[in-house]
Amino acid sequence: MANLKELSHKPEHLAGGHRLCAGCGAPIVVRQVLMAADDPVVISNATGCLEVGTSIYPFTSWRVPWIHSAFENSAATISGVEAMYQSLRAQGKIPADKKIKFIAFGGDGGTYDIGLQSLSGALERGHDFVYICYDNGAYMNTGIQRSSSTPLGANTTTTPVGKVKQGKEQQRKDLAVIAAAHDIPYVAQASPAYWKDLIRKVKKALETPGACFLNITAPCHRGWRSKPEETVMLAKLAVTTCYWPLYEIENRKVKINFKPKEKIELTKWLERQGRFKHLFKPENAHIIEKLQKHVDDDWDRLQRMEKLDTIKL
Repeated sequence: MANLKELSHKPEHLAGGHRLCAGCGAPIVVRQVLMAADDPVVISNATGCLEVGTSIYPFTSWRVPWIHSAFENSAATISGVEAMYQSLRAQGKIPADKKIKFIAFGGDGGTYDIGLQSLSGALERGHDFVYICYDNGAYMNTGIQRSSSTPLGANTTTTPVGKVKQGKEQQRKDLAVIAAAHDIPYVAQASPAYWKDLIRKVKKALETPGACFLNITAPCHRGWRSKPEETVMLAKLAVTTCYWPLYEIENRKVKINFKPKEKIELTKWLERQGRFKHLFKPENAHIIEKLQKHVDDDWDRLQRMEKLDTIKL
């Protein structure tokens, strides 16, 4: 595993000067992901904050081959590129020893929702690529609308707080488990606050033949109504509250990578985000209780899964 000194000497594949917000979690995630790549990479990027903020014509922040895909088909795009690579190697037009890795990026809107069909198809076909979801919990690029990754109770432009409803009424979807149900060789959750864990997981995914999936939390201070300087802190609190546990599923075996010595109450994460401000009114206490129970139940389930030799979802 590379240390900080070694990583500091690696070339930056995502240049500074992009238009992503100060404090945005997405470029932090991308920089860490690309630091893990030792071989040349080709990237497909779904429409979203990351794409818009790094490719405003006539400029680009990408220093590697990069393809802008539509919202719904980043996985399909990279599947086609990977298939052509395999064909060209078989034809002898690319040397057999020339390794190229393939990565698709998508936000939660382009992964959990609009791009799920494309992702599911690519995972089922077993293309040799890594899909990275930078999960900021809503459609942030188009105005902070709810996605199926948005937590229960969150205030968004399509789940507004009012007299009748108090934010989103559904729990978030567990996409990592859905990906694992495709019986692919490697699935993991990561956080940019734990960079060693994140880089190790990306390296493992890139080295694993077949389709791999990583879900990475990427706080958005605009949508979360949080302070830009607290992005990494929130990414850490998501882990220590067990809202976003760090784990991996490798060939049907679950391994939890971080177990808090003292599990922090979810309110410590919620209270730093303006999107949950209304939940701290006495009449909405039951929503926080429901959120906490959901996190506790998922954490208990994950620990039970870890004790099994293999899982079948």
